Amino acid sequence: MAAAKCIAIIILAMAVGGTHAVDYVVTNSVESSDGGKRFDNEVGRANAAQIMDAATQFIWQTFAQQSSADRKNVQSVTLIVESMSGVAGTSNDQIHLSAEYVASYQGDIKNEITGVLYHEMTHVWQWNGNGNAPSGLIEGIADYVRLTANLAPSTWPNAGSGNKWDDGYSVTAYFLQYCDTVTSGFVAQMNSKLRDGWDLGFFSDITGKSVDELWSDYKAKYGN
Repeated sequence: MAAAKCIAIIILAMAVGGTHAVDYVVTNSVESSDGGKRFDNEVGRANAAQIMDAATQFIWQTFAQQSSADRKNVQSVTLIVESMSGVAGTSNDQIHLSAEYVASYQGDIKNEITGVLYHEMTHVWQWNGNGNAPSGLIEGIADYVRLTANLAPSTWPNAGSGNKWDDGYSVTAYFLQYCDTVTSGFVAQMNSKLRDGWDLGFFSDITGKSVDELWSDYKAKYGN
């Protein structure tokens, strides 16, 4: 890999349970494209690595993961700016960001990519019920982190929208935010339970109410 295309930053992430070293690697594989140039000029590779570290710290705090034993054993996270459809995606410890999306985005691209990275970094660190949790819940938790970090874009629908609790993304994020008002630390507790598997009863275990009851109360709160 050419040195001009890659920057690796090792950050010692200090936590209550000790030092957790995470290696953040940011690669721009399309640096001569419009999106690649805009990423380098308006976001920056070193800055992107710093954002990834800040997201990690925020996620650990959100999930109440005070020690390394509570977290996934992740030593390195790679961000790749490349030509692809969509916005971004995460596979294991590798995040892929669309250069086309970076090029076409209208607005503050640095703020937008910060929000995208908080979402994608959540996928790196969150538990997923051994692959059995609903995708809507997994994506909702990732957007919940983005929402809690005050990085939600203005294009999101309003709280109270959606047809089902697991519609995913912002719909589920706002629902999870409501669940946090029912039981403080709800999302942290849900993530902890997802370490070993998935059961719809997790909602009642944490709040004393079924997910259907919670969804009905949530919709009623917003007149839906």
